[in-house]
Amino acid sequence: MALVVRDGALVAAALEQLRQTMPFPLRGFDTDNGGEFMNETVAAYCHTHGIPCTRSRPYHKNDQAWVEQKNRSVVRRLVGYRRLEGLAAAAALSRLYAASRLFVNFFQPSFKLASKTRLGAKVSKTYHAPETPCAKLLACAAVTDEVKNRLRAVAVQLDPLRLLEEIRAVQHHLAGLAAGQTTHLAPRPEGSLDRFLAGLATAWQHGEVRATHRLAPRPARDWRTRKDPFSSAWPYVRAWLEAEPDRVGKELFVRLQGELPGAFPDGQLRTFQRRVREWRQAAARHLVFASPATDASSTGPAV
Repeated sequence: MALVVRDGALVAAALEQLRQTMPFPLRGFDTDNGGEFMNETVAAYCHTHGIPCTRSRPYHKNDQAWVEQKNRSVVRRLVGYRRLEGLAAAAALSRLYAASRLFVNFFQPSFKLASKTRLGAKVSKTYHAPETPCAKLLACAAVTDEVKNRLRAVAVQLDPLRLLEEIRAVQHHLAGLAAGQTTHLAPRPEGSLDRFLAGLATAWQHGEVRATHRLAPRPARDWRTRKDPFSSAWPYVRAWLEAEPDRVGKELFVRLQGELPGAFPDGQLRTFQRRVREWRQAAARHLVFASPATDASSTGPAV
């Protein structure tokens, strides 16, 4: 469930909606130490409905290993890693979660570990036949017949093609929102199975965006965008550094301001310190590797 803000009242409302959609009763509520969970509103809700409320240890996120695993294998693969905020993004995420919940639980099979044996350094694992979560509940003897009938009734009404179309449409909408576009999410028309399968081969031609797509990192900028303010005064500074290499950049900057009054405002201190640091690095390379030290006046930092 997508929540716009981290508020205890919204978490309690989401818990109530979750209890209505789950095919079995909620036996407990175990969370991390976030303020949206650890508050009086959520604690009072759990106490009123007889739900034990526990929390994991601080800074031990592996205590929630099953949840973290699903966050990666389900949520991140569908949503991606780009930042989403606002009411429009929350509405789109709600639609995506509603469609993906049904598709994952009713149509996406998964393996379950049956046994694991170790012989020296070799580990052998045996898995059960892949089944969907719904099929596992239907085969479980602890689940009542009433719940199984409800699951069968929901499964009969579902169409995996419509769910996939909904997931794809919302993913495109979320990609636009992350890119700063103001688009409206309209319901997609129902399509046939043949057209859907045929469109998979040419989807990239129409701007198909993977949910986990990340922008390529920008190359490091090694050119200047403005004139170097210390180009004329750097020979004096370099002579001071060679004579007194232990002087810090701030002391040299104050000395330079005294030598040339009004030429260098206080706001240029950070730029001057970067220039001094580059000179020290070049001098250190010259001492260690016996290579010619680079003149920092000609290859100053990009500002």
